[in-house]
Amino acid sequence: MTEVKKEGIILKKSILGFENEGVLNPAVIKEGNSVHMFYRAVSKGNYSSIGYCRLKGPLTIEERSDLPVIFPQSDSESHGVEDPRIVKIEDQYYLTYTAYDGVNAFGALAVSKDLIRFEKQGLVVPQITYEEFRHLAETKGAINDKYLRYNDQSHSRENTSKSTYLWDKNVIFFPRRINGKLYFLHRIRPDIQIVAVNDLNELTHEFWQNYFLNFRECIVLSPEHKHEVSYIGGGCPPIETENGWLLIYHGVHDTVKGYVYSACAALLDLENPQKEIARLPHALFKPELEWELNGEVNNVCFPTGTALFDDTLYIYYGAADEQIACASVSISALLKELLLNRKNNDNRIST
Repeated sequence: MTEVKKEGIILKKSILGFENEGVLNPAVIKEGNSVHMFYRAVSKGNYSSIGYCRLKGPLTIEERSDLPVIFPQSDSESHGVEDPRIVKIEDQYYLTYTAYDGVNAFGALAVSKDLIRFEKQGLVVPQITYEEFRHLAETKGAINDKYLRYNDQSHSRENTSKSTYLWDKNVIFFPRRINGKLYFLHRIRPDIQIVAVNDLNELTHEFWQNYFLNFRECIVLSPEHKHEVSYIGGGCPPIETENGWLLIYHGVHDTVKGYVYSACAALLDLENPQKEIARLPHALFKPELEWELNGEVNNVCFPTGTALFDDTLYIYYGAADEQIACASVSISALLKELLLNRKNNDNRIST
């Protein structure tokens, strides 16, 4: 089993009003010896914005902004902007996040040329009811019963005046075009799905209707092992290696003590990232230390960003939904172990 080193807490909440309840789930991008971190900052009432700090090397905070860099500005973001991820494609940074209005959660996008000024592009996932989703997705046959269990909110949200839509979160772009197309992962529980388009303008209502008609073919990873048996979701942006796209994602197991969130690892095909090559049969790392076991939400290691220094991959994660921590692993050792756990067949279809 690949050795993982827990490096400890990197960032804690401060007395500043926008982040006095917690900091967690950071987007991370390395430039030279600097690591830029855009993190979810939580204020009282569980309203989130996105803060910024810069690390010298993988572990030392050198600069920290006293203001959020991205904050709610629209109805869809009225209760917060959450859980960012970031990649650079050609000469532009793509920062995705979850827009939350208190009832609905949607993947959204902001872009930047300089990591200072971000221009919001709006939602990149559909606003669709669960009933419409199910009607389309079941055209070719029944889908996993967990889609009903996790996504039909018609009873629990009856008292709200807002329209209720399917939650579609964890939007994460691949850091380059693949065969000319932009690819991104997203998550409708319990699986991770994938999208490929020539241009983001293609993401129309008609596009999504056709997407859901072929939904089973769009599932890239489904829960498979005990530590991820309840559901899975995107974690860190895919890392290109000679063996495939290394994907650090999160897996969730419902236990007698509640949900346990662990960091997991898989490999996807370089030219066809819908194809899973390999997956670890165990968690890469899981909640074990006091600050992972106890916090705003107990038993959480939620990976959202990485930085590679030589052979060491630093994985940044939300610890118990309250602090930001880091773990490190030899990327060559991790890839070697993954290749010992190759898939024998295509397991994209979840039934």
